[in-house]
Amino acid sequence: MVTIKSKKEIELMREACKITGLVYKEIEKVIKPGMSTLELDHFAEKVIKENGGIPAQKGYPSGMRGVPDFPATLCVSINDEVIHGIPSAHKIIQDGDLVSVDLVVLKNGFNGDAARTFIVGNASENARKLVEITKQAFFEGIKYAVPGNRIGDISHAIGEFVENKGYSVVREFQGHGIGREMHEDPGIPNYGKPGKGIRLEPGMTLAIEPMVIEGNNDIYQDDDGWTILTDDGSLSAHYENTILITEKEPEILTLV
Repeated sequence: MVTIKSKKEIELMREACKITGLVYKEIEKVIKPGMSTLELDHFAEKVIKENGGIPAQKGYPSGMRGVPDFPATLCVSINDEVIHGIPSAHKIIQDGDLVSVDLVVLKNGFNGDAARTFIVGNASENARKLVEITKQAFFEGIKYAVPGNRIGDISHAIGEFVENKGYSVVREFQGHGIGREMHEDPGIPNYGKPGKGIRLEPGMTLAIEPMVIEGNNDIYQDDDGWTILTDDGSLSAHYENTILITEKEPEILTLV
């Protein structure tokens, strides 16, 4: 069931989302070649806690037998890793890497979710273009995030924009509703048909997240049970924000 947030709930949720956005501003200042992904994870956790938040992804259940709960604050995925990369002291960020970071902060019983792909050092022009197209896809999608439209309108806009630029969208993973739970209804694919899905109403809070691949959209799961990679080894990028459906234009809650 899709939850409609009250004014009070929205104000509480703003605080979690504000911390989420703040963490990305701080990450942008420190991320660099030679840093391990675990070091980045510890840094983000410190910023979250200093601002009164809780790292919501830490301990998130895998739901699969034999696969441990997610052990870290951040998902950190590099280059051909699409999502859910596990931070490690042995995974060192290199000059030219695309580093996708996904983060959820819990505060006041509500979640704020966002993702960014950072260009570290001297990345190729193709890599930079991929990151920009992924970010643009988000903004193309939320043009349709207004009352009376449907989820499929957002999904279609994202998919059409990405594919018309010659890239692929990930189909096995999607955006979602968000609030007291990290993942709520509705699911929000990055492809689809306009006019399909539930109708948007003021008070809905949604995590819209294009995941874009430079090559084809085939993916596979690493042996760790979490990390998702591109099947052909091509680059991937990720851009996400938590938005609020209002009476007029959508409000992006995780931009600060």
